[in-house]
Amino acid sequence: MEKLLSWFRPLPPAPRIEDPDQVNKMYKYWRIRTFLALYIGYCGFYLTRKNISPALHVFSEELGIGMIDLGIIAATFSVTYGVGKLFCGILADKANVRSFMAIGLLLSGVINLFYGFLTSLWALAFFWGINGFCQATGYPPVAKSLVYWFSPRERAKIWSWWSSSHTAGTFAAGALVALLLKYCSDWRSVFYVPGFFGVVIAVYIFWSLRDKPDSVGLPPIEEFKNDVIPVTIDKKTDVSQWTILKKYVFTNPYVWYLSLALCFVYFVRFGTLDWATKFLYDARGINKVDVVWLWNLMPLFGMPGGIIAGYLATKFFKGRCAPITIFYLLVLALCTYGYYLFAGANHMVLTCIFVAAIGFFVDGPQVLIGGVMLSRVTAQESAAAAAGFSGFWSYILGTAVGANLGAAFLVEQYGWGGMYAACIACAVAAIIFVALCWKKETAEPKK
Repeated sequence: MEKLLSWFRPLPPAPRIEDPDQVNKMYKYWRIRTFLALYIGYCGFYLTRKNISPALHVFSEELGIGMIDLGIIAATFSVTYGVGKLFCGILADKANVRSFMAIGLLLSGVINLFYGFLTSLWALAFFWGINGFCQATGYPPVAKSLVYWFSPRERAKIWSWWSSSHTAGTFAAGALVALLLKYCSDWRSVFYVPGFFGVVIAVYIFWSLRDKPDSVGLPPIEEFKNDVIPVTIDKKTDVSQWTILKKYVFTNPYVWYLSLALCFVYFVRFGTLDWATKFLYDARGINKVDVVWLWNLMPLFGMPGGIIAGYLATKFFKGRCAPITIFYLLVLALCTYGYYLFAGANHMVLTCIFVAAIGFFVDGPQVLIGGVMLSRVTAQESAAAAAGFSGFWSYILGTAVGANLGAAFLVEQYGWGGMYAACIACAVAAIIFVALCWKKETAEPKK
């Protein structure tokens, strides 16, 4: 047990490199290597969890399960993922990100390898729930790594580039599922092929990642970049992990505002994404292969959507994200309304436009609220915990209760119009909570 636990302990500081030229060279090398490992690694996480969404219509037909059953499976994942995010976020601040992230993806890959052969609803829900907890080991180590390897003024740009990994992974999952459904006779391949890739990528993560800069002998990022940390802990009083968590996460009103905003964004994101194939196939008459390719447009256009949002925040607002986020959310509400009105087999061009637009404008708020804005209103030492805290609420309330069970209930009771009306209302609610952080979000150091 002692040897097992040692895998998760932070790597010890290496002897400090004093030569400035060597520091510059090593920082460049390790920042590129770390970014690539985080990017490819998180693509692997999405490949082993979003493979179920584009295959939902086939999955439900083959196993004979309805909307509420699908909602139960999805909600089980969301609950365990949300709880796992909080738990893993607290642990990740004190853990070795390399082992933490790699082992979680390895376990998720293994679950996918046998998941397609399950038939019982409760077995499907149980093991997809375990997969949800394993998936929770992905984002907290990323949040921790990004705040230690990249300075505050870089984060909007770098975080938005990294955040395209979840849309890249989602797109890869959708493209892979579309090809497997078209060319493979066994539909279960949509689980065991991504599972295989997940195992391979987990090995790559373990080989590539390190911990904080001091683990390879480099100075702190704020010293290297001559930048300031927006929120710093008081070394005299904030000494214990619990004190840091209580002050900078649990009782921090701005972490609460952003967590609630993220809940509403996640309702829109998963309400439009996860149910898209069912909506377009069942209600709008598009065939089962074409709906997968249409579904793919959301993550495909989400990638530039998040990147451009980060670029605009860096270029015009010195890394502040509230103005761009509010603009994106306003346009997202309008696009969701247009999508509901015009999507269908008789309006394929308009369907493509609105599907792509939703992907583009939902990704920016998710990236900026759940990553950059949170990192600017909490301490560096609690970045992973804040990410886990917001992830807990966004997946419990926004996804499990909202976009999974809530959306299924709305469709059953009020039709698809009720569900998309709720998406529009959630976009407006997210604007209100982001606006509450408008003045707080600043690059000036605060105790």
